[in-house]
Amino acid sequence: MWFPLLATDRLLRQSLRRTDDRRDEPALVVTEKIKGALRLSAINGKAIRLGLSRGMTLADARARSPEIVVREQDLTEDARVLHCLADDCERFSPVVAIDGADGLLIDITGCVHLFGDEAVLRQRLCERFQRFGFHVRATVGGTPDAARALARYARIAVVAEGEDEIHTRRLPVAALELPEEARIALLRAGLKTIDDLASRPSLPLSARFGEDLALRLRRMFGPETRPVTPRRITPVCAMEQRFAEPIARIEDIEATLEKLIAQAAEVLAQRREGGRRFEASFFRSDGAVRHLVVETGRPTRDPQAVMRLYRERMDTLADPIDPGFGFDMIRMSALILEPLAPVQVSLDGRLVEQGEVTDLVDRLTARFGRERVLRFIRNDTHDPDRAARLEPAAGAGGAYWPALEAAEAPARPIQLFDSPQLIETISDVPDGAPRMFMWRRVNHRIVRAEGPERIAPEWWRNPEAPTRDYFRVEDEEGRRFWLFRAGLYDRERPDPRWYLHGLFA
Repeated sequence: MWFPLLATDRLLRQSLRRTDDRRDEPALVVTEKIKGALRLSAINGKAIRLGLSRGMTLADARARSPEIVVREQDLTEDARVLHCLADDCERFSPVVAIDGADGLLIDITGCVHLFGDEAVLRQRLCERFQRFGFHVRATVGGTPDAARALARYARIAVVAEGEDEIHTRRLPVAALELPEEARIALLRAGLKTIDDLASRPSLPLSARFGEDLALRLRRMFGPETRPVTPRRITPVCAMEQRFAEPIARIEDIEATLEKLIAQAAEVLAQRREGGRRFEASFFRSDGAVRHLVVETGRPTRDPQAVMRLYRERMDTLADPIDPGFGFDMIRMSALILEPLAPVQVSLDGRLVEQGEVTDLVDRLTARFGRERVLRFIRNDTHDPDRAARLEPAAGAGGAYWPALEAAEAPARPIQLFDSPQLIETISDVPDGAPRMFMWRRVNHRIVRAEGPERIAPEWWRNPEAPTRDYFRVEDEEGRRFWLFRAGLYDRERPDPRWYLHGLFA
């Protein structure tokens, strides 16, 4: 799908949003600065009829038509509108990709039978966007490159299966969208159409214009194709409900959502799987789409639990769901699935306790947001400064903390100082444990010491970091500390310093 007048259609739609009458629309042009001069980057239909064209300077355009309306280019807003159009296209297919600055690629494989045939599906798409005020040209083709080229350089609605090469051979070489130098060189050589290129040996063309030319030809005709990479995760399991008349009451919305969740749970039960991430999509009749995502700490297919998370999510939205003129379609998708088999509850009840903790994390995440409910995850590193990291508690991965024996003392303290604190020490031997140290103006006489635990620095992060010798020590009052010496005597530093890194409970 190609939107040739996207920028001007957007501006006119914003200015005429309260009326559908566009017969009196002005001659609108959008400008951008190129090499110090303002040039037309987009024009609407009335400006085209006045003889204006893209690339013309603004001064020349004003000289020809003084009544034109000028607006500055806003690529960010154009991209936002294009993404909104892509969201609305997901009611027809879950695989939608952005194609440049003014186009969409939609993979309708497996979706056509829901609407009749390809011609009907294309017609519904075009009529929908034209009703929203956008000019659109769409082509159904066998390959993404053929459909794109035919939509932009021809007027063919649906290409019959296996006939992509027949139609694309008639297109100009500009349809290959080669660099400007290559296009001009081909025209000067008398190669004006794709058929002129396809009828010649590929080796001389590749030697002169590069392998990219041969690759574009193969993709155009079909022997080789590029996949359509969707802009959003394609749902593994999806249930949807369409309405003949849009609904707007929150009771009807929740009832529909609960019904779809139950249907998805039945499918997941048959597959012996559970969902970890669910997404509810609300399609408004005016084209706006709203997505709500909830995540769980463990795979689940319990409809009541998922619906409870959605109620928590909707109750705490800073921007509540606005039905506008109503939703004409609601979809429930399971984006991430994991195996889920029936489990036997242990006699000590630990499995129940773990489930309650996980449910609490899920509810807190739904209420406060994924980035506000965190937990510590163990890093696979020997560096104590990087031994843990914070990740969202919902669906956090990584290595968990190793279990300790009941009588085993922890090798490292739980509490570490953000920056190790400098201390003064007295030692019997340079490489041994200290006999006494002073911290915060208090002397601590050491009666027991274990170590050293030598930790070499991660040289790929900080090549100049010294080696550390860690000691677990205990003073006369039974307090236990974690000390280290930064640097090796006579090898790394002549006078290494001592630091206190943590306290044992």
